[in-house]
Amino acid sequence: FKKGKKYTIDVTYSGNPTIAKRAPWDGGWVFTKDENGNPWMSVADEGIGASIWLPTKDIWDDEPDNGVVMKIITPKDLVGVGNGRLISKKAEGDKMAYTWEVKNPINAYSIIPNIGKYVNFKDTFNGEKGKLDLDYWVIDYNLDKAKKQFQQVKPMLSAFEYWFGPYPFYEDSYKLVDSPYLGMEHQSNVAYGNAYQNGYLGQDLSGTGVGLNWDYIIVHESGHEWFANNITAKDQADMWVHEGFTMYSEVLFTEKYMDKKSADIYAQGIRNGIQNDVPIIGKYGVRNEGSGDMYPKGASMLHTIRQIINNDTKFREILRGINKDFYHQTVTTEQIENYISKKSGIDFSSVFNQYLRTTKIPTLEYSQKGEELKFRYNNVVKNLKLPIIVDGITINPTEQWQTVKLKKGNPVQFNENYYIDYKKVQ
Repeated sequence: FKKGKKYTIDVTYSGNPTIAKRAPWDGGWVFTKDENGNPWMSVADEGIGASIWLPTKDIWDDEPDNGVVMKIITPKDLVGVGNGRLISKKAEGDKMAYTWEVKNPINAYSIIPNIGKYVNFKDTFNGEKGKLDLDYWVIDYNLDKAKKQFQQVKPMLSAFEYWFGPYPFYEDSYKLVDSPYLGMEHQSNVAYGNAYQNGYLGQDLSGTGVGLNWDYIIVHESGHEWFANNITAKDQADMWVHEGFTMYSEVLFTEKYMDKKSADIYAQGIRNGIQNDVPIIGKYGVRNEGSGDMYPKGASMLHTIRQIINNDTKFREILRGINKDFYHQTVTTEQIENYISKKSGIDFSSVFNQYLRTTKIPTLEYSQKGEELKFRYNNVVKNLKLPIIVDGITINPTEQWQTVKLKKGNPVQFNENYYIDYKKVQ
């Protein structure tokens, strides 16, 4: 091979693919039938890796720069749906061939074919970069339900473009596709299996009731178009960059779709799912994801950081900046951590260490006598810098006792939007 020249390699392969036992969590192909007995199939492989069925260099830090072209050949009574745009549909003997093209870089686990008795309907969204094509592929008997439920897509896109910047794949369209499993963030091919109901299969993961006002899979999996697909972690150990930001996107969506009070209630509620079993960041170089706390604890950390910045204009600029300055790139947690610290003008390194690299939740121990508040941090990393606002006053707790005079002598009311524990002591 000569440097600077381009070569192609043809790979022919066949065999029996890995069958998923519990998609999308364990990974593999799903071969099932729809309610009318028609064949329905897809694959889910984020955890196990795309190389279980697709010859590929199965590492997150390398993506095809110029996208992919996927040709799906099906019986004539079925339809093949892939990523990006349908560029060709034609008969090949007694079969049909559907060719799909993605123009942008794409992570390997997002390259997914879907085959079933699909029908299509379309819409458009007037977004920050112009007209975004919305493409919906659903099993035929779901058409009416989809036309109603998918009306949530435009408010979702409007909210996410506000907070994160333009949808990252205008060239490839936005697509929701009926899936034989719950859901997955396949780039420009979002898998939808939430049974056309609000919440997470009809439940609210926050336990507050707020999450029953919108469809969890539409919101969460689409949030990944920015965090996971636009910017992709180089290593699974840093997967919080995908899941922490995307679970926090649920909070931000709620704020735009409903109101800030509801968003705060939701943000506080999702903490009930935190286990604090092992640190969020896993072991590098061995496809290790770390704790599932990357979802609710990662989101809770970001909500805490937002309180510390205490300037939503700046906070929004940071979120949009991440998606602009790391556009279509693979990243490390250090890059994201340093970016937030630099752009906010606040050193958050100890905050990231506390929440990402330990299972300890900061505890503010305090006692109050009239207007005098005595306080200190416990259960923290060394030199944790996590200021909080109390009674309109910013305090900077350390592991040493400090005293501050409050404006009033009423029992102190702490802001529950910080993910810290409060413990009254004598």
